[in-house]
Amino acid sequence: MSDLVTRFAPSPTGHLHLGHAHSALFGWTAARSAAGRFLLRIEDIDPNRCRPDHERDLIEDLAWLGLDWDGPVRRQSDHFDDFRAALARLDGLGVLYPCFCTRKDIAAEIARAGAAPHGPDGPLYPGTCRHRPAGDRADRIARGDAWALRLDVEAARRMTGPLRWHDHARSWQEATPDLLGDVVLARKDTPTSYHLSVTVDDHLQGVTLVTRGEDLFFATHLHRLLQALLGYEPPDYHHHGLLRNAAGERLAKRDRAQSLRSLREDGRSPGEVRALAGFPE
Repeated sequence: MSDLVTRFAPSPTGHLHLGHAHSALFGWTAARSAAGRFLLRIEDIDPNRCRPDHERDLIEDLAWLGLDWDGPVRRQSDHFDDFRAALARLDGLGVLYPCFCTRKDIAAEIARAGAAPHGPDGPLYPGTCRHRPAGDRADRIARGDAWALRLDVEAARRMTGPLRWHDHARSWQEATPDLLGDVVLARKDTPTSYHLSVTVDDHLQGVTLVTRGEDLFFATHLHRLLQALLGYEPPDYHHHGLLRNAAGERLAKRDRAQSLRSLREDGRSPGEVRALAGFPE
């Protein structure tokens, strides 16, 4: 076996569609063609949206499609202690701060300022709570106010210095994590976020090549910063293209893209669905 390790990490918030199949087959093919390992991880940190029946269905759909994986499935909800440990390490570096702003507060602050820096997903958090006095922070936490832990990206970048990462499709990239601003890494009731948990899990699982859609390309700039802060060796990346519908829009659960389950029920074979997902036999 080679040292190559890839993974597929869906969230059980609905049925898988062809875009998911493409992403899973991309990572699986990369691993199997190199005699490497392919892992399956369930990203279920959101208890309000993730459901056990969706997890059961997606595992069944992947197996029907002909995919297999190495080792047990890792469920993020079983490993909150790993994320708490990473948060404690970041807190010890002094790069986290509690934020008490609601979405309404943030929108109002941006409106008052008249403008705000924009990232790939829209306006960035304006840093309202970044310099809030320590006493005020403690008082608000003590009285039970809702809060989130944000990463002070500017302080973190001063600590790490310049960083870069390697993408198989785009070569070497200079990390510019400020593109996403001071992102949320945890909340009062959930000790992690997508950005933190994916960074920690890829490290703990020994993933050497992260294959995922190009819609997550900008997130990798931030993940490289977290890796440096936590002392992790960065993996390589390959951000593949996305499957799109006839209107040119990327397939998404929220748009009710045709699911693998519905294709199965329509009588499609695994080979036909693999071909529709861009991987003909």
